[in-house]
Amino acid sequence: MLKGHLDALVLAALEGGPTHGYAIIEAIRARSDAAFDLPEGTIYPALHRLEKAGLLKSAWVTPPSGRKRRVYELTKRGIDGLAERRKAWTRFAKAIEQTLSGKTPWPA
Repeated sequence: MLKGHLDALVLAALEGGPTHGYAIIEAIRARSDAAFDLPEGTIYPALHRLEKAGLLKSAWVTPPSGRKRRVYELTKRGIDGLAERRKAWTRFAKAIEQTLSGKTPWPA
């Protein structure tokens, strides 16, 4: 069920500001109440794909702990892309809810 929605989850996890890959995994896990416990092998290819598409940018940083990390952040295009994905998700979720509830949209 996650297929097709991973990019939106990654973009949303970066909405709070720049962070590294493992923190993105943790943010998605926390926000989903552990429903989405995604492996690194799923997240990192998505990060690279999103960066290649211009939705993210990244830089290597060395924090005081001394461990060099790649930090990702949304670009303007990524912010806009997240907004578009949210609108599409809202439309999709509404259609699913209407279909599953058996309600007939007006006019019938």
